[in-house]
Amino acid sequence: MDRRNFLTSSALGASTLMGNGLASPLIAAASAEPPTHHPNPIAVSTYSYWRFRPDSKLPIEDCIDLAAEAGFDAVEILHIQMTREDNDYLQMLKRRAFVNGIALCGFSTHQGFVSPDKARRQANIDHTLKCIELAYRLGIPTIRVNTGRWGTTKSFDQLMADKGIEPRLKGHTDEEGFGWVIDSLEKCLKKAEECGVVLGLENHWGLGRTAEGVLKIVDAIDSPWLQVTLDTGNFLENMYEQQKQMASKTVYVQAKTYYGGGTWYTLDIDYDRVAQTLREANYRGYISLEFEGQEDPKTAIPKSLAMLRKTFS
Repeated sequence: MDRRNFLTSSALGASTLMGNGLASPLIAAASAEPPTHHPNPIAVSTYSYWRFRPDSKLPIEDCIDLAAEAGFDAVEILHIQMTREDNDYLQMLKRRAFVNGIALCGFSTHQGFVSPDKARRQANIDHTLKCIELAYRLGIPTIRVNTGRWGTTKSFDQLMADKGIEPRLKGHTDEEGFGWVIDSLEKCLKKAEECGVVLGLENHWGLGRTAEGVLKIVDAIDSPWLQVTLDTGNFLENMYEQQKQMASKTVYVQAKTYYGGGTWYTLDIDYDRVAQTLREANYRGYISLEFEGQEDPKTAIPKSLAMLRKTFS
């Protein structure tokens, strides 16, 4: 029987069954209500294996192997952790992920646009454009971007002790800062669209320390190529309320765990509550682990994966 006759006879058979009140299982399945939610894929940031410790800066390729062995679905690459940027290296990483059956899903970058120095802002714009290109060549669909901060608190330890709050640069206002960030990110959107790489503005200190600050920028720019990266561990007040504010524009989630106690602080995050917020916003994307505790990653990362799998299933 050729394909045309097969399809014709199948359709007639199905219609006969339906006429007799017997629905074809295939037709019944197709007409059933779609599920309201499916499990979120779970990724791990290469940051989880390093955490800026002087003795543990693993190469990205080793992190990919470890993530695959642990059973993650994907890997997020921390740009500053990369040892090279040449195309041979990028394609090796892409192949390494592919043969391990794992996706490269996120690219976490660092930039700061909160500066009255136009040349400095341009340098950070150029850096962001380069990172968009790197993500594109790696086949990664989103990069984390930051607003940057005033830089008046020189010690990061002190910044954390102050809950991310620092004085403004003398003679300048937050409104000026927001203008610099908006202008700078707008200059990155053409490249993001060209490469198909969504920018995810993270709640990451500076003017992006609060949901209000992040959304002020995202709403002002109003582009599908600039959305939100939600970091569960970077809201130090009204955590769940701020997560809810950002959920509808979230395209990527970084999930912090603190087994063994955190490096700068420890948050008791109710991930059931986080998951419920994201389900209500119909978020179906990646949950990317950022382990930030003192426990040995060999035990803490598998525990984190098991918890996230269960919670976001």
